[in-house]
Amino acid sequence: MTDFLITNIEHGLTGADGGAQARFSGALRVRGGRIAAMGALTPDPAERVIDARGAVVCPGMINTHHHLFQSVLKAVPAGMNTPLDPWLMHVPFTWWPHLDERAFRTAATIGMAELALSGVTTVCDHHYIYSDRYEFDPNDVLFDVAARFGMRFVLARGGGTKGRVFDDPSVPPVPVEPLETYLDGVLSAASRWHDPAPDAMTRVVMGPNTPIFNFAAGELRELAQTARAAGLRLHAHLSENHAYVDYTLAHYGQRPVPWLAGQDMLGPDVWFAHLVEIDAAEIALLAGTGTGMAHCPQANARLGSGVAPADALHDAGGVVSLAVDGAGANEAADMGSALYAAFCLHRATKGATALAAETVLHWATMGGARVLGMGAIGQLAPGMAADIAIIDISAPRYMGQHDASIGPIISGGGLHIRHSFVAGREIVRDGAVAGLNLAALSHDARQITRDLITRQKGGYAPHRACAAQS
Repeated sequence: MTDFLITNIEHGLTGADGGAQARFSGALRVRGGRIAAMGALTPDPAERVIDARGAVVCPGMINTHHHLFQSVLKAVPAGMNTPLDPWLMHVPFTWWPHLDERAFRTAATIGMAELALSGVTTVCDHHYIYSDRYEFDPNDVLFDVAARFGMRFVLARGGGTKGRVFDDPSVPPVPVEPLETYLDGVLSAASRWHDPAPDAMTRVVMGPNTPIFNFAAGELRELAQTARAAGLRLHAHLSENHAYVDYTLAHYGQRPVPWLAGQDMLGPDVWFAHLVEIDAAEIALLAGTGTGMAHCPQANARLGSGVAPADALHDAGGVVSLAVDGAGANEAADMGSALYAAFCLHRATKGATALAAETVLHWATMGGARVLGMGAIGQLAPGMAADIAIIDISAPRYMGQHDASIGPIISGGGLHIRHSFVAGREIVRDGAVAGLNLAALSHDARQITRDLITRQKGGYAPHRACAAQS
């Protein structure tokens, strides 16, 4: 059923960045999976009515950077108290060979459940481990899990032609691919799943893991040209810590953002995750070219990398979106926690006027739609896709709030989703995903975690797929 009326909306947020256009009240009508009208509306005969009394109604949120496979790599002891680079060695690049299809599918299911149950309706997963050591196709699993949840899903098909070399011989070599193989992998995925429509249910993005580390300089222009010729957007990690800046300065004599501008890797069809270490000139260059940011406040804080200047990029007219990042570096990979982290961390480091609550939600909705190039989602307005979250605010943490509309942003996560919809199709009702047995998922997660620990203790067994290493 994609036709209904949401009534008694007292706390409505459109996704706009402040001002009168950011709030609405009354009712919202959905017809054929799109928002037909908003305001003072009365039910039609036999129309399904959803009561939003005691709830906040907002756009379904858009998570623009994730690593779903890490959802079974939370709180790995060797990575709990380390910064980014040793964390990479001890967590994703130590554990990836031990994931079989069951573990991978369970990880994706856990991650999608965390997101759906926090009001997310669109997910971009940046998956970067492709190896014929795996006896399954990660892409098949990811798209299948997303379809089961009924969520919009964007695959940033990652990988690289070069991998980092670690001093510890027990760490498996990072899987790499020749450039032609990598590009063929992206285009093959796009031929199956990429839909360019502004309200697409599935999309594919060219997702080089980290351009400055994982590709040779001469390969990046070809990569960008191939993406644009195929109508694909580009997404990658960039400037997550000082190591990115130091490496690029040492090898190319420029900071990362201007150097990538020379490789045709900036533009309104590009967005980067993190961007913690960017200076004022880089902020201006990103804003001027329309290059977007996936702001990952929790993971950057958890790894001690810092707080990205998302507020400065936003103030410069740039495009900012919000993301939870992989759960291996952020054990609360839900959007409610990300909203609160963004709201608090910028204020903690820059003062109480650094960031408004409405701006944070704008990043998680309209900002996400802009970086994904999906203009029909991310905002509550007539004609837009009916991707909607109805967030219950009856818990004690919301009691006594004079402005209850911003409660889900400022009150510390733990969102309870009364209803959420994708194109008018209900995916969450009363804090539950239809067809998802959380008790069974929890049991599987415990068993898989124990199995992974056992396998990892057994050590890494070399395999032909991992022999290539730059």
